[in-house]
Amino acid sequence: MTETVYPTSLVSKAAPEFKGNAVVNGEIKEISLSDFKGKWKVLFFYPLDFTFVCPTEITAFSDKIQLFKDLNCEVIACSVDSAFSHLAWTKQSRNEGGLGDINFPILEDLTKEVSRSYGALMPSGDVAFRATYIIDDNNIVQHVSINNLSVGRNVEEVARLVDGYQFTAKHGEVCPAGWTKGADTMKPDPQGSQEYFNKL
Repeated sequence: MTETVYPTSLVSKAAPEFKGNAVVNGEIKEISLSDFKGKWKVLFFYPLDFTFVCPTEITAFSDKIQLFKDLNCEVIACSVDSAFSHLAWTKQSRNEGGLGDINFPILEDLTKEVSRSYGALMPSGDVAFRATYIIDDNNIVQHVSINNLSVGRNVEEVARLVDGYQFTAKHGEVCPAGWTKGADTMKPDPQGSQEYFNKL
């Protein structure tokens, strides 16, 4: 009888190291996770270059990059395509389905090792899901979400989550549902949380 093996989440664990070629400011350069030491990171996977939902997500992250810069957070995209494919896609204009200039690195994952190590690779092994990882300044994974291929992500929600995890890391309080910057938080104990509920 074989034992069933269940997948485990990376949440609360160290983010797997990666190193590879990426398109950075219109050039191909080698990057690694350790290059972003001391910063928060959003690492997001997408299926393939020159597709349909993917460019809407990548350009949305790029257009709203200041949301993340203001949080001392770097954004890194990754797919199983080559850096040369990424570069060609950035050379194509947006009105033709291309990316244009992008304000963060796009990492290649030809061996699929990065996707596999993060648990983002589809069971078929062909491409990665739309997987998003929030990694803190100590390289601990704070958040994982994985979408199937047909629905894109919400960039503002990813930024809200980064903001929330940073708040709890700094202040030790927890964020209730729908929390946004400046809203009430609660102390993570029965008595302390009562203060929050009494305000409702």
